[in-house]
Amino acid sequence: MSDKNTHEALLAISRELNSVRETSLLLDRILDIALDALQAERGFILLKVPGAQKEFEAISARNMSNEAITSIRELSSSVVNKVLSSGEAVLSVDAMEDQRFAGAESVLLQNIRSVACTPLFQGENLVGAIYVDNRMDSGQFDQPSLTFLQAFATQAASAIENAQIFEQLQSENEQLRLQLALKAYFPEIIGKSKPILEILQLIDDVADTNATVLVEGESGTGKELVARALHYHSSRKDHPFIPIFCGSLADSLLESELFGHSKGAFTGAIAHKQGLLEAADNGTLFLDEIADIDKNMQTKLLRVLQEGEIKRIGENKIRKINVRIIAATNKNLWEEVETGNFREDLFYRLNVINITMPPLRARSEDIPLLAEHFLKKFALENKKQLKGLAADAREALLSYHWPGNIRELENAVERAVILAREDQLTAQRFSLNRPQSTTHLIGKPLKEIEKFVILETLKQAGNNRTKTAEILDVSRRWLQYRLKEWGIRDED
Repeated sequence: MSDKNTHEALLAISRELNSVRETSLLLDRILDIALDALQAERGFILLKVPGAQKEFEAISARNMSNEAITSIRELSSSVVNKVLSSGEAVLSVDAMEDQRFAGAESVLLQNIRSVACTPLFQGENLVGAIYVDNRMDSGQFDQPSLTFLQAFATQAASAIENAQIFEQLQSENEQLRLQLALKAYFPEIIGKSKPILEILQLIDDVADTNATVLVEGESGTGKELVARALHYHSSRKDHPFIPIFCGSLADSLLESELFGHSKGAFTGAIAHKQGLLEAADNGTLFLDEIADIDKNMQTKLLRVLQEGEIKRIGENKIRKINVRIIAATNKNLWEEVETGNFREDLFYRLNVINITMPPLRARSEDIPLLAEHFLKKFALENKKQLKGLAADAREALLSYHWPGNIRELENAVERAVILAREDQLTAQRFSLNRPQSTTHLIGKPLKEIEKFVILETLKQAGNNRTKTAEILDVSRRWLQYRLKEWGIRDED
């Protein structure tokens, strides 16, 4: 090729450095310029793709099928493999007669005559290759052609790197803008991990709708915070948000709490009482641990969702209400449906929007943020001057499993702040309970194992029965029954 063509081609790719910011478009332009400058018939660019099935993938191609590219690059004697393995450019004036490729199936089958291929380097890292060929004329490429292609590849690799950096920075900036916008909008939910940002985006999408929402997740993951965020960022925010923990109430009491009763409806009903569903009219009712309600209550709640109507206990009068229902459970509610414990039609009514809260161990990058937040909160409450978390404390918090999730982390930080004597919280101030050996339980009756697990959990929860029930994923009533059976008094 002439010096004029060489100069024009190199000038063109130099202009691409400053004009094309999208990698895919840049690669197409690089290949088009190379084919035009060398008067090549076909070509493709390979790039290293982290995590892909093949280390190098054909990102851009001209006049070549995927099958043709695969044939050229997969054979051990191919031009491309020689370039990728040696890191050196290859030129063949007549590949059919070139002894280096004698018997190369891809050369013979595709009638390849003239070939040029050069590696793409970013610094010392081999990141890909540019391949061009002709099938008609031998002698199309010469040594000056290869010299041009090598110089061209140097500029191309730099252009590709700049485009990739630009795209990465653009993506990071967009993510940061989203993160800052969502965090400013939802300051009550702390975290910057991908799962939390996705949840914040979902809350933003559905908050100002009337759709029922089912929030699932382990105990202590912040399900009520999500419910409150949904309410306070909706048009219902000036009306009541009323939470009720369904697992702590007997069925008859739960019905009275939700629907209300008339005077004399049952023993002890000495006056008319408005239920929480009425009290939450035009607002939001948050039903925590919805899986614990019985079938009768499920049927009554289904009518509320279907008709927007209630009847107080002891009354025949139908009252219309406008309430948004947000339900939460630490169980898999669909599994409860499959086992016959929960009505399928009610499940679908509740599960219009599903938000699944990740356990703390699945969002470990948020642990230091949460810990610092709780540290500031409890340092202020306890009038302590603390600079933050020491390195060993941060490491200890990150290595712990957190079975009690955010609630356990909050308790751990509060305790550490109260006990702190230094100006930072150190690892020794955190009493992170490691599970003790249970080998002594092997071969024991299931009742004995059950008792051991319950009492140990109760001890770790500071004798708080509500918290113990949440950790064990059982209702408080069930726990109370077991403890009473063992003669243990209620000291909550």
